[in-house]
Amino acid sequence: MATAHIDLSSHRLQGTWAAFIGVTVLSFDALLVKLANASSWDVMFWRGFFIFATMALFSVKSGQWRAMLVRNTAVAAWSVALLYGVSTGLFVLSVSNTMVANTVVILSSSPFFAALFSWVLIGEVIRLRTVLAILASMCGVAVVFSSSMQSGGWLGDTLALVLAILMGLSLTILRRNPGIPRVPVIAVSGVVAALMAIPFANPLTLGVDSYGWLALMGLVQMPMASVLIMVATRYLPSPEVSLFLLIETVLAPIWVWWVIGEVPPSLALIGGLIVIGTIAVHSALALKQDQKSAIPT
Repeated sequence: MATAHIDLSSHRLQGTWAAFIGVTVLSFDALLVKLANASSWDVMFWRGFFIFATMALFSVKSGQWRAMLVRNTAVAAWSVALLYGVSTGLFVLSVSNTMVANTVVILSSSPFFAALFSWVLIGEVIRLRTVLAILASMCGVAVVFSSSMQSGGWLGDTLALVLAILMGLSLTILRRNPGIPRVPVIAVSGVVAALMAIPFANPLTLGVDSYGWLALMGLVQMPMASVLIMVATRYLPSPEVSLFLLIETVLAPIWVWWVIGEVPPSLALIGGLIVIGTIAVHSALALKQDQKSAIPT
């Protein structure tokens, strides 16, 4: 019994560190997009290409490519890959057209869109606390939008909202099809993003520094963050992992402010506090409920 307790504690520690490091690495995403100093389409192309190159290598070495062709999950897997690819492009376009704080705050509402899609597509009952959380989160997003109406960043905010909706749909499909292989899905999503950008990009005309930042993003930062977060889901419940995602919402604007000097407007900070607080409380309540359900009676 003591051995089992030690094993569980060890697994939880591994999952906690994997989630913390993975999301912290992920939080540099928007900063690297800014530092690339290239057009949105060029960033989108190279980001997608490098992500594909790295994650495809992982997929081949692990043999996960075959899982993309399994009959009962193939359609879902390729659908998620398409949605992820479009989302990758929307993220780049969003942070290029609004404050980073606005993008990450609006994107953090994606779990609530996942709840709505789960209700519509799967028939899952939405708890009252989730309904209240959705309403509160949307109020926070509205506050963020109001700040952009004054600063002219409404286009980036709108793209971030579409991104949150697509991510919510992706999460729903993944929840309905747990057998979908994550690594090859991310690899294919890189191809989708690169193909979207090709008609508008001039990827071979960038400066040396731009290629360096893009390579760091696509070959190191994104693959490392993705793999660590996937590892965390093996050891921790989904609500716990979702709590760690708040780290990106908090840290991403800090890195951009610290390095580039982009200061988010006060209304964006207020809206962010509303959304982050709502997600934290909702996730904590969900985790508490899961822990109660797990206790044997």
